Amino acid sequence: MRLCRVRICGCEPAASCSNALANKASPDQEGFCIAGLPPSDCIIHKMILTQCVVCATDLGLTLGKKCGRCSTRYCGAACQKKHWEQGGHDQLCKKMKKAGGAEQYHANTKYTEAVAVAAEACADDTKGQTCYICTQALHWKTKEGLVRGCSCRGTAGFAHVSCLAEQAKILCAEAEENNLGSKVFSERWVRWYACSLCEQDHHGVVRCALGWACWKTYVGRPETDVFFCNAMKQLGNGLTAAGDNEDALSVSEAELSILRRLDAGDRTMLIAQNNLAGSYHKLGRLEQAVSLQRDVYYGWVKLYGEEHEQALRAANNYADSLRSLRRYAEAKSLLRETIPVARRIFGENHELTLKMRWNYAMTLYQDTGATLDDLGEAVTTLEETERAARRLLGGAHPTVSGIERNLRNARARRAALIACEGDVDALREALEAMTPESA
Repeated sequence: MRLCRVRICGCEPAASCSNALANKASPDQEGFCIAGLPPSDCIIHKMILTQCVVCATDLGLTLGKKCGRCSTRYCGAACQKKHWEQGGHDQLCKKMKKAGGAEQYHANTKYTEAVAVAAEACADDTKGQTCYICTQALHWKTKEGLVRGCSCRGTAGFAHVSCLAEQAKILCAEAEENNLGSKVFSERWVRWYACSLCEQDHHGVVRCALGWACWKTYVGRPETDVFFCNAMKQLGNGLTAAGDNEDALSVSEAELSILRRLDAGDRTMLIAQNNLAGSYHKLGRLEQAVSLQRDVYYGWVKLYGEEHEQALRAANNYADSLRSLRRYAEAKSLLRETIPVARRIFGENHELTLKMRWNYAMTLYQDTGATLDDLGEAVTTLEETERAARRLLGGAHPTVSGIERNLRNARARRAALIACEGDVDALREALEAMTPESA
């Protein structure tokens, strides 16, 4: 099975989305389709189909033929006939039509799969619990299990993905129907990705399942509709949270391409560029990531000043890529300049401040030229950050687990340098022999 790049759509996050994209020309769109047989797999593998599902010929937005019933696209009659006779389309066509077309059918299918994955991943944690929304252990309609992917602890925060999605859908529909304004809409849109109890973002496969829930809810809307744009953003964020980085990259690339064609404003473009840079970083394309993140950081500083939250987040992302490229001096300099700003603006225990200090500690101890004082500072910083993150997010949160892992590594490096009697060159040789996972 071969995945072929096509095109999809995107926009900036809900908190800053408005109807600015409305009344624009409908953009080209990107996604994936599957080429080659068995064509039972030849349903869209991403967003909007712009290739023949049989031979992967690029059709753009207007070329080729469409199935008269479900709108599946082909390069010509020969591929359409082959798909019907050999590819299983005769079995799927009515189902896809009933679901609302190929795009909606695909979203529904992927949502069901994502919910099953999330429920299975949370099974041990949710055993014996009930949903705080519907009060049942199994969902009355879907029979899905419970999930918890936030920072709630004890018996709080257990829910069905379907209940979380329905809650978000109702809240956003009320805001739309009653014209409650962009501020209320943004506050309610948060329910698509954050817990209403602990107010922390969902993470991992739960975030991914909610992304698919959001996408399947609004996929039928026009591309210029604010709900459609925000839903695609949530899907991209969910794919990233679940580690589906190649899929997230395709969303980011398409988003930036579309926004350029729409002549979007500076703020929207910086958010899209940041998302793309993040995808590059996750996939190890660090030179591309650091170049783009540098532009994004200075773009935010120019637009809003160095004390703006987006500028500080961009600084942390930029420093993260510098560290990954072993440009430690640059990373340390940037973080030493921006961490005091984050502390002053947001406080010691804010999620952003904690992540910046975490990043700074890694920059200190991963530097092969680190002194004993550097390693001591890294250990102290990680110990303080771990305690604060545990209070804020809970011990099971992946951020806390990541800090704990780095703390163990920093302590090991400090012990190794002490064992080398302060000989930095000897320690450097030992560190260079270590695997990246042990760093």
